Amino acid sequence: MISEKKLIKACIHYDRKAQRELYNQYAPALLGVSMRYTKNSQQAEDVLQDAFIKIFASLKQFEGKSSLKTWMERIVINTALSAYQKDRKHAFHEDVSTLDHTLTDEEVSFEVSFTEEELLNVIRALPEGYQAVFNLYAIEGYKHREIAELLGIDTNTSKSQYSRARKLIQEKLLALSEIKSVDIIPLYPTKKKLS
Repeated sequence: MISEKKLIKACIHYDRKAQRELYNQYAPALLGVSMRYTKNSQQAEDVLQDAFIKIFASLKQFEGKSSLKTWMERIVINTALSAYQKDRKHAFHEDVSTLDHTLTDEEVSFEVSFTEEELLNVIRALPEGYQAVFNLYAIEGYKHREIAELLGIDTNTSKSQYSRARKLIQEKLLALSEIKSVDIIPLYPTKKKLS
């Protein structure tokens, strides 16, 4: 395995072996990022493919101010957002003043742990607008103003979609926790002693 700097340099010079190595090294983690912004595995793979085309085309612009992985994650996120914007004909644009009461963290607590797959499925089940805003705000750490600029929406819409996404996630996790914590009823009831 060659150093990251040499690998980048070889990729810049269109070395197919180096490009394959870079892809194999980072694709699994980047696919995970892509899956948070898409509705299914096929879409996630399409976004990843498009992102790697952009990564290879712009590697010479990588300055090393952040890690290579972080730089590539940004490209995957931006690629996913571009795909989302192309398909957002039915995006959810609502004002924050129209929000219903949302559950607070104190109102909902879970004693059941969830698998990574269960959490990912809950996020992927969100409407696309909610999903993008939730990922950008809660996971990537963007501010609502930045999200509004990225998605071409109003700042209040970003806040509204995030609040609704949180509420939907909490409701789905609550339902899932109830399913997971159902007591198993014994097949053979124990006999009671007669007094």
